[in-house]
Amino acid sequence: MLINNESDMEQDEYFSVHTGLTINVEPLASDEYLPDEQTFIQEIPPLFRVASECGGLEESAERTLKGFGKEDNKALLTYLAAQNSKINLLLSFVLSQQDNPNFRYITDSFGASQLTFVSNSPFTVGTSVRVKLFLEQPPAAIYCYANVAACGTKAHEDDSDEKQTKYTITLRYNRLQEDDRDLLIRAALHIQQKLLRVRAQQRTES
Repeated sequence: MLINNESDMEQDEYFSVHTGLTINVEPLASDEYLPDEQTFIQEIPPLFRVASECGGLEESAERTLKGFGKEDNKALLTYLAAQNSKINLLLSFVLSQQDNPNFRYITDSFGASQLTFVSNSPFTVGTSVRVKLFLEQPPAAIYCYANVAACGTKAHEDDSDEKQTKYTITLRYNRLQEDDRDLLIRAALHIQQKLLRVRAQQRTES
């Protein structure tokens, strides 16, 4: 299944977290158009398909491991966890090769319906862009399309204390696989839980 253009109510169903993910955002060329569903599925690079499938397998494996009791074979669990860690490390390295520095940005926030980032140049509202998102947990990369929903300005001071105009860009996905949306939800929840644990520890220490 795909996520296509959704209503504002549907877009707001998913929360966003403020964190920096590496993304590639490539504006479509003048002779390019937003692909239809079938064309989009066919053009997804094989490596991104593999990453998505591995993310689903990892979730299934985690549920299986949690099903073992404390008295079960701990050596087996340790071995499986180590193998999973090696696979994730290799997958992260391979996916990093898909990161194009010419289109690289860092998210300000992201969720399962939209993301935001800061750019030195403006993006035209209403245009479509090709997007790659590189997730750390679970290790995965997502290939999708998005619509430029907003382009705002903000003052930014660089190292020379001179103010430069930056642009806050909001993208809403309009071509996204359902499985990849699930990955984004899992990634956002993982980061949210991590932030909550850090805050709880800070309150305890204070």
